[in-house]
Amino acid sequence: MRVFPQVTDVLGALGDLWSSGDLFRHLGASLRRAGLGMALALVTGLPFGVALGASRVLSAFFLPLLRFSVALAGIAWIPIATLWFGYGDRAVIFIVWNAMFFALTYNAMLGVRQIPVEVLRAARSMGTGRLRMFWEVLLPGALPSIVTGLRVGLGYGWRGLVAAEIIATNAGLGYALFQAQKYFQTDVIIASMVIIGVLWLLMDRLLLAPLERRTVERWGMTGAGDR
Repeated sequence: MRVFPQVTDVLGALGDLWSSGDLFRHLGASLRRAGLGMALALVTGLPFGVALGASRVLSAFFLPLLRFSVALAGIAWIPIATLWFGYGDRAVIFIVWNAMFFALTYNAMLGVRQIPVEVLRAARSMGTGRLRMFWEVLLPGALPSIVTGLRVGLGYGWRGLVAAEIIATNAGLGYALFQAQKYFQTDVIIASMVIIGVLWLLMDRLLLAPLERRTVERWGMTGAGDR
């Protein structure tokens, strides 16, 4: 065992993970859980955040709770998640959802508040209903901030995913880290860390950053007024 493995040892561990199929098994499990958690966060966080941005009454009530929950989001919920859902996919997906939900909600709320008041008044003066207001005015206007929240929230969710997999699963990148530590395989630990970091870097640079840039270029709004 080497406390600090050599580069050749790490490369050898990567090759072993690849040839044995363990890399694809752990990677597939982690990506599936991250995708499901992200989908749930989008479905629940976006409407709630837009509603908070559109209603001062709702935001006055929920904003303190939202700020309080941000400090507890993600990893702090792992013990209770395992009590609620047991050990397995559901607990990990809950942690990813929890880590992303608050970032998405908060940024959606801020995005709605940045929509110019003239745009909202024009839509209301034309008799725009609530459903059309949501889909055609509030959501597109808040989209740059929402995509930023998605980028930040997915970073939180990715960290929560790895931490939850260490405790609550028998497959995934976090689980691979835990098993390597259990058997003193420092080369596998470093190899798993490299995989986790590179995968996140690729997702951020190849998917999230271009999405954020294009969204801001197309939908970005300035000059929001008071309302």
